[in-house]
Amino acid sequence: MGDFHPHGDAAIYDAMARLSQDFTIRYPLVDGQGNFGNIDGDNPAASRYTEARMTVMAEALLNGLDENAVDFRPNYDGRLEEPSVLPASYPNLLANGSSGIAVGMATNIPPHNIGELINACLHLIKSPNAVDDTLMQYVPGPDFPTGGVIVEPAENIANAYRTGRGSIRLRARWHVEDLGRGQWQAIVTEIPYQVQKSKLVERIAEVIQIKKVPILADVRDESAEDVRMVLEPKSKNVDPDVLMNALFRNTDLETRFSLNMNVLIDGVTPRVCSLKECLRAFLDFRRDVLIRRSKHRMAKIDNRLEVLEGLIIAFLNLDRVIDIIRYDDDPKAALMYEDWSKPHQATIVRATDESDYQSPLAGIDVKALELHDDPNAVARGVLLDEDGPATIPRRFSGRSEGLSDVQAEAILNMRLRSLRRLEELELVNERNALMEERAGLEDLMDSEDMQWGQVKDQLQEVKKQFTKDYDRGQRLTTFAEATETEDVPLEAMIEREPVTVVCSQMGWIRAMTGHIDLNRELKFKDGDGPRFIFHAETTDKLLVFGSNGRFYTVMAANLPGGRGMGEPLRLMVDLPNDVEILDIMIHRPGQRLIVASSAGDGFIVPEDDVVAQTRSGKQVLNVRTPTRALVCKPVTGNAVAVVGENRKLLVFMLDELPEMGRGKGVRMQKYKDGGMSDARTFTLEAGLSWQDPAGRTRTVTGEELAEWTAKRAGAGRMAPRGFPRDNKFN
Repeated sequence: MGDFHPHGDAAIYDAMARLSQDFTIRYPLVDGQGNFGNIDGDNPAASRYTEARMTVMAEALLNGLDENAVDFRPNYDGRLEEPSVLPASYPNLLANGSSGIAVGMATNIPPHNIGELINACLHLIKSPNAVDDTLMQYVPGPDFPTGGVIVEPAENIANAYRTGRGSIRLRARWHVEDLGRGQWQAIVTEIPYQVQKSKLVERIAEVIQIKKVPILADVRDESAEDVRMVLEPKSKNVDPDVLMNALFRNTDLETRFSLNMNVLIDGVTPRVCSLKECLRAFLDFRRDVLIRRSKHRMAKIDNRLEVLEGLIIAFLNLDRVIDIIRYDDDPKAALMYEDWSKPHQATIVRATDESDYQSPLAGIDVKALELHDDPNAVARGVLLDEDGPATIPRRFSGRSEGLSDVQAEAILNMRLRSLRRLEELELVNERNALMEERAGLEDLMDSEDMQWGQVKDQLQEVKKQFTKDYDRGQRLTTFAEATETEDVPLEAMIEREPVTVVCSQMGWIRAMTGHIDLNRELKFKDGDGPRFIFHAETTDKLLVFGSNGRFYTVMAANLPGGRGMGEPLRLMVDLPNDVEILDIMIHRPGQRLIVASSAGDGFIVPEDDVVAQTRSGKQVLNVRTPTRALVCKPVTGNAVAVVGENRKLLVFMLDELPEMGRGKGVRMQKYKDGGMSDARTFTLEAGLSWQDPAGRTRTVTGEELAEWTAKRAGAGRMAPRGFPRDNKFN
């Protein structure tokens, strides 16, 4: 926090905890000890209760960081330096995925299997012009840490990888568990990526409660370390595929992962890239890292060779070096400015045995030196002389100029233990090995083919480390075709039973079992009373028409039971408090409705078009305050009767009204003052009927109606004698 990330310990700890969650990260970068959260969505423990260290995957991201593999930049306050990017040994951007949002742009990259990614990289090295479809043979799709089953068609995934955008359909993994005697239950063992199990169970329980999937009886979470969700069907005769497909449609047992591969290829400019472009960028980066590490290694070798050259000169001139160090006031300067190519006298000590000694620096046999007694021999060895130490002239091989500062410092720092004979062999062997390594690095720097071969070898080593022997190396997410079943109507899932729907004046609705007497006295809350009561069945859809011109749909099976007072209808659908419930009716497919507003505008609408799919309902009749919806009745016959608040009645033919799905409608009757009071449809030949104040039914025949029959949008004439005082037909 004090050096690299000045955003507080909470942000740092949350990020670190996330990197250790194997249900969030495909290849965790942090090895955590303690409570680091779980798939239910529980938070990690406080930082004082947990410990963490890097995993081998994280270490692989850092390989070469100390070898000048990447550029460094100042940290936030300029005191230190930090890498601008890590010298990753594998494409972590694709292996672990990434998601985020910035100003005006976002990215969402799914995790992948590292073995498949490396196979695609190896193919791209071999065939640089490979097309995206060929890479799909190596990377068939994402590999999510929570497993699951991808049911997206392969051509859609290929198009997403080709364009960098798309969506991938992911389902939970499940199987049927046989309980004997025909009983069974569905077991979910893997859930989709980024879905919290606890919330998923809550959603399934809610689906059961509102009877959205009536064939599901219960859900239980029996998970321990692994995921185990038990789904019990309502009947053993239920088809498992039908049950699961209904849950896939209504819960997060099926999700879609939106792929948006928006990345910074050059580190600056955001661009949506294909899979091939991302892999190509990674390979070019790995080659650049290889070249930089090779140059760094060559510099280290050159530095070491310089030191070795000085040490070898010291061993060739050991006695003289000792004399300089022992007697000179400034030994470092003397070593640096001495001419090491001049001959000197050297003392050779007595041999401890008569064995041959081969000097690795001069290559002269000591016995041969004894026989020839060559005063110009270039050697430092043991002279076999029984009379004691002997002094012979010798010439020191070396450089005519003095030693460098580095060489002189290395000689002065050399320990006495290093003066043993075998050290000469070690120095020469090290020098030869380093020179051979340097030659290999020079060849590597000069050959692009060798560079790609080295990148290939590194990738194969990473693949070997993180696939076969790695705990999470195998693919977790599998592929399958979506087992789609025909959309079973909700009514088909509900057991058909008779009910009596009761709705009070205050909008409390309930469904009483069976078809009871509609005139039976029922209990309501204080100050409330009956408003709507009719017979229905549990498989019926109920249409609720509000004064705002919207239709709402409620399933009769979802209504509360009749033991209590019911529940407010406004809580079951999004019906505003200032909207009056005008009518509740049973949906009859194929039937038509006449709808009209208080301003006298209306039209005919097919009943199938008013069924709403959401709680917010469906707007059909457009009204604007103070106008409100007034009439909603089934269409029967061939004529329309309209009566206004001025008690004027107008009859016109039904075909003058247009059939629409939504709108304000057309003028049905013209008014100078007030508005519409009621409207209905009837058969002109049978006449228009209503009940008079005495409860008797009066009918005006077609011939008598000629006085009130006119074209639509007329003013009409005063209603016949005996017409109800409330200006209502019913």
